[in-house]
Amino acid sequence: MFEELSPVEFVKCRRDGEFWQLLDVRETWEIELARVADALRIPMRNIVERLGELDTERPIAVLCHTGIRSALVAGYLARSGFGRVANIRGGIDAWSVDVDPGIPRY
Repeated sequence: MFEELSPVEFVKCRRDGEFWQLLDVRETWEIELARVADALRIPMRNIVERLGELDTERPIAVLCHTGIRSALVAGYLARSGFGRVANIRGGIDAWSVDVDPGIPRY
């Protein structure tokens, strides 16, 4: 199972010193339109082959456009041995509204 975090809750966790990984599973063209600077970028279709790039010991939050793809990937990561996994509810779209209005919405 995985947690659901709003973008604001995720940013607060990081500010409070939690050492979260942020995984962006959108396609390259989407990331070029709107990006979060410190996210690891692995398109959803490449997760299985690139799973080794992720640290299973650190909590990981997954981000997509609206939260649907990221929820699927979060479930997969939780079943694959990651200890603490979260889906960023509302995705980059909510992030643009609630955290950083400088990130374009699409």
